[in-house]
Amino acid sequence: MDNPVRAADSPFAVDVEQGKSYYWCACGRSASQPFCDGSHKGTTFQPTKYEAAESKTVYFCGCKATASAPLCDGSHKKSP
Repeated sequence: MDNPVRAADSPFAVDVEQGKSYYWCACGRSASQPFCDGSHKGTTFQPTKYEAAESKTVYFCGCKATASAPLCDGSHKKSP
């Protein structure tokens, strides 16, 4: 199994729009962090779909170690 690339040491704050779908990059290779740009091709990773139930600011995981993908759970505060 591949290991994800740590894309950032903190979460990405994103203003999401109610009813829209977002595809979080799980591999860490995307140049469009925190979203998928197809860079996972050839790996075991797939993007994680996030559907916004309401318009608000959410924090997408940047370290790719969250247990609550695609949202940050504070895992970036632990040693890599």
